[in-house]
Amino acid sequence: MGERKGDLLIEAEGLSHAYMLDTPLEVQAISDIDIAVHRGEIVGVIGHTGSGKSTAIQHFNGLLRAHGGTMRVLGQDLRDPKVDVKAIRRRVGLVFQQPEAQLFERYVGDDVAFGPRNLKLSKEEVRARVRRAMQAVDLGFEEFKDRMTFTLSGGEKRRAALAGVLALEPEVLVLDEPTAGLDPVGRAHLLRRILALHESGVTLVLISHNMEELAQLCDYIYVIADGRTVMDGPPAAIFGQAEKLRELHLDVPTVTEVINRLEEMGLVETETTIFTVEQAVQALAGLLAGGTNGKL
Repeated sequence: MGERKGDLLIEAEGLSHAYMLDTPLEVQAISDIDIAVHRGEIVGVIGHTGSGKSTAIQHFNGLLRAHGGTMRVLGQDLRDPKVDVKAIRRRVGLVFQQPEAQLFERYVGDDVAFGPRNLKLSKEEVRARVRRAMQAVDLGFEEFKDRMTFTLSGGEKRRAALAGVLALEPEVLVLDEPTAGLDPVGRAHLLRRILALHESGVTLVLISHNMEELAQLCDYIYVIADGRTVMDGPPAAIFGQAEKLRELHLDVPTVTEVINRLEEMGLVETETTIFTVEQAVQALAGLLAGGTNGKL
């Protein structure tokens, strides 16, 4: 990707956190996390289950307080007790894994309006924000505002929960496994809305086990293992280290695995890492046309 551009919005250096600190039950969840997020980026965070990635991202809007290291968000040190964490949370939205379980209002419109109402905004501004947020996730305002939340499909619940965060109009949106548990149609629909949010100017952080999604969407990726950042770089640099990822119990995108197998069989020779279907189609088309001498 070259030099990363844009203002530095989130910076974690040597970040550490322990649950049940200073008790016999203390558990060190993360010990040395380095992550940077620049304005306008889509940043991916990957790691095996229990690696500490979800704990790490909960520091990005002050939901958890760092016990060691540096945690700066929007130019402010979140370890400073004088920092207005509520103001940070309005600017950095965090959507948990399976957020539909957190829908608690009876009607969709009321659930999406919960955040703006707590900002003491006028009724007109709350309504306008709810309308914009619901439209952003493709839930028509008039059609869905009076729908009972329990009647929504799984994908609709996921989008309604996302709308509730978007109604706060954050600059940064952190999504923990946003497509987990969705069927292919629901997954594709949600990914389109996520891309549209990015195109509208929202900086995104995605935590996912789906390597195809990360390869398609991300500008930069961090790999976490045992509570530490162990790899970082653009997708080509990360997925070009398939063996190291396997050692960390992680996969590469399926298309990367296929190309790697073809190379092992001596059928192709790759000059760059191929990690999206579009790249593979373009490269294989050139190969079949006979113009690349077996090189992709």
